[in-house]
Amino acid sequence: MTAGVTTGGTAHATGTGVAAAVAGRSRLDFGETAPKAFRALIGFDAAARQGLEPALVELIQIRASHLNHCAYCLHLHTSDARTAGESEERLHMVAVWREARHFFTRREQAALALTEAVTLVADGGVPDAVYDEAAARFDEQELAQVLALICAINIWNRVALATGKVAGTDERR
Repeated sequence: MTAGVTTGGTAHATGTGVAAAVAGRSRLDFGETAPKAFRALIGFDAAARQGLEPALVELIQIRASHLNHCAYCLHLHTSDARTAGESEERLHMVAVWREARHFFTRREQAALALTEAVTLVADGGVPDAVYDEAAARFDEQELAQVLALICAINIWNRVALATGKVAGTDERR
């Protein structure tokens, strides 16, 4: 039996709830089943991060994970951000960054706007104004890295969602 907490009529699993969710998962292990693709994705992700500030990397990954509803990746990247020294205040504001711009630099705001546009590309493409603002805040190399990182986290989100990764676990270690 799993321990749980009830809040507002909703039961929230705690502790052994993660273990039960992992044990009940029946989807494929992408890394084991498609090792070449998995290693290529790891390499692409590592290359995308090069030259970018760690805080910016995590903000981009957190925002894309919000938009894609990827709890597994959101848990990983908020944990990584905390480990890297990111404040709880800023982590709580990422989802509503437009209403809380004062928590983020103009450079971070440009990256978050670009993350939204690229992640939600089917909703209207990447507007010129969003791209131009990012291009004004990043040199060409950095902008290419930001775009690569946005693409990488979107792939990771889709892999995690499709394979049923469980939030609260971290299979990277």
